[in-house]
Amino acid sequence: MTSTFPNISISTERLVLRPLDEDDVPALAEMMNDEQVGAWTDVPQPYTQGQARHWITAYAPAERTSGRGLNLAVTEFLTQRLVGIVQLTKTDWHVRSTEMSYIIAPWARGEGYASEAALATAQWLLGDQKFERIELRTAADNTASQQVAQKIGCISEGVLRNACIAHHRTEDGTWIDVRTDYIVWSLLPEDLEGTDEQLADTDGFASYSDWN
Repeated sequence: MTSTFPNISISTERLVLRPLDEDDVPALAEMMNDEQVGAWTDVPQPYTQGQARHWITAYAPAERTSGRGLNLAVTEFLTQRLVGIVQLTKTDWHVRSTEMSYIIAPWARGEGYASEAALATAQWLLGDQKFERIELRTAADNTASQQVAQKIGCISEGVLRNACIAHHRTEDGTWIDVRTDYIVWSLLPEDLEGTDEQLADTDGFASYSDWN
């Protein structure tokens, strides 16, 4: 029998991670049309509100109920504004592993929201859900995403050569594919020990241009 993630909310000092809702459609579409999201993800460009609605009402529920993954909206606790998403994919319930990625809206970058949201998700997965491995893959030139992985305690396992397709916008506005390497990171339960203390020692969630 296929296992599934529960419909949950995760709270941090500044954020609430919750299931995506149809009210998120405009903010999600706006966030996905960012230049850096286009460069480092496979999100279609331009990204329409119709595509955002399909993700929220069809794709995300199907991923959860099938056991393949989970899509969480990242919102500010005080304003309830959507600041990003955390996505779990390629979940293996026998091995108890999953792959995590994150995107932060352009206006919310530099606040450390990606590391805060990713760490909270990891603590929930490796603690409450008894997962044994979280994997992250970052494009070789995506240094901001790599900094987030390091910040939450991930260990770099190596390079998948020529395994990633990034994107570059040309002068005429079209997008072209650019092949690059993936850096593979992992996070195990024991890697979380002391992470909160480390963050406290460095004045919390440091400012990066958080996107993956």
